[in-house]
Amino acid sequence: MSDLPTTTLGRTGLEVTKLGYGAMELRGGDRARTQVDPRAAGDILNAVLDAGINFIDTSPDYGASEELIGEHISHRREEFYLASKCGCPVDQPRPAPGQRPEHVFTPENIRAGVEQSLRRMRTDHLDLVQFHISPSRETLEENGAVEALQQLRDEGKTRFIGMSGTLPNLTDHIEMGVFDAFQIPYSAVEREHEVAIHDAAEAGSGTIIRGGVARGAPVVDDSTLARYPDFWRPMVEARRDKWDDADLDDLLDGMSRMEFMLRFTLSHPDLNTTIVGTANLAHLADNVAAARADALPPDVYAAAKQRLA
Repeated sequence: MSDLPTTTLGRTGLEVTKLGYGAMELRGGDRARTQVDPRAAGDILNAVLDAGINFIDTSPDYGASEELIGEHISHRREEFYLASKCGCPVDQPRPAPGQRPEHVFTPENIRAGVEQSLRRMRTDHLDLVQFHISPSRETLEENGAVEALQQLRDEGKTRFIGMSGTLPNLTDHIEMGVFDAFQIPYSAVEREHEVAIHDAAEAGSGTIIRGGVARGAPVVDDSTLARYPDFWRPMVEARRDKWDDADLDDLLDGMSRMEFMLRFTLSHPDLNTTIVGTANLAHLADNVAAARADALPPDVYAAAKQRLA
């Protein structure tokens, strides 16, 4: 039995570990910082489950990640909840480096994407399918997108439906009252959605936090930053500067910056799980150790928020 702390993912009733795993780091291809050997991907995915993590999030946009999940851990499917995305392009050419693929929220593309994910991950159902890239309420309604995903739920191809959302559209998404869970960006150096996380939880939805360690921004040096894709560098630099400007190092009390970042995220009172991606076994072990320690001491959390305000 895992000794990782768990919570209930909102009205889904799923008991999830507060530390989840994000499979984006397994993507490979020209949008990746590093290339992951398929055997190493198998090692990390099995280590995730061996550590007791029971929530894995991926997307058709994440290169080979879905195929790798199917190849390496589909035989352990009863050990974890599996979340993916919809609206992603299906059978379209890969975009040029640095460009985001075009997302389409028609019923046909939503169905094609979900059924593709099922085949790739060698499963008969997904536990959660989320709309990707926070489409507007108008886009969803004019395409009948929510109804299309609900139909797939009724067919048993997904158990719950969700939204990977950001402001300003996230406010409308919560008001719609149809989403069982929300995936929302948040970290010590990216607090813009702090209140929205509370609002989603208050509405009864599960909360999945992405970016909880801000892509490691506080520990990224210039040589490492140079290996990031061009479109990520300004974001990472800004987060690194925010850490430095807040003078948080004297709150660490023996913690690494990464442990502090993860435990700050885990301290949000309305968090259900945070998905952290890595292809490095040592980093995974560090994340698990930090998750076992759980939230920051209340006085440290309050001091950090005050400095970051």
